[in-house]
Amino acid sequence: MSESTEHIVQQFKESIPLLEVLTDEKRQAIILLLAQHKAGLNVNAIAEQINLSRPAISHHLKVLKQSGYVSYEKKSVENHYTLTLRKPLEQLKLLIAAIEAQCNSSS
Repeated sequence: MSESTEHIVQQFKESIPLLEVLTDEKRQAIILLLAQHKAGLNVNAIAEQINLSRPAISHHLKVLKQSGYVSYEKKSVENHYTLTLRKPLEQLKLLIAAIEAQCNSSS
């Protein structure tokens, strides 16, 4: 395997968790909802708009937080979640750049 191919394989491996997070429709819905509310939302507000229980919303938010898609800020007694795409987008951009570089070198 060439060095450039190994680099692409490594980028794929590092991107798998980020891509897997996006396969769940409820997490997609949470991402889209948070994209519409820049100031953030708490679990109750999210649960009101997505047909899921609070514990299920909390679980999905935990997964999204661990993967870098969301962050939270403690306001009073509640956590307000906001969309923070920088880390996952940077990783996915690296993957795309590696694939594009391979395609351009093959031409």
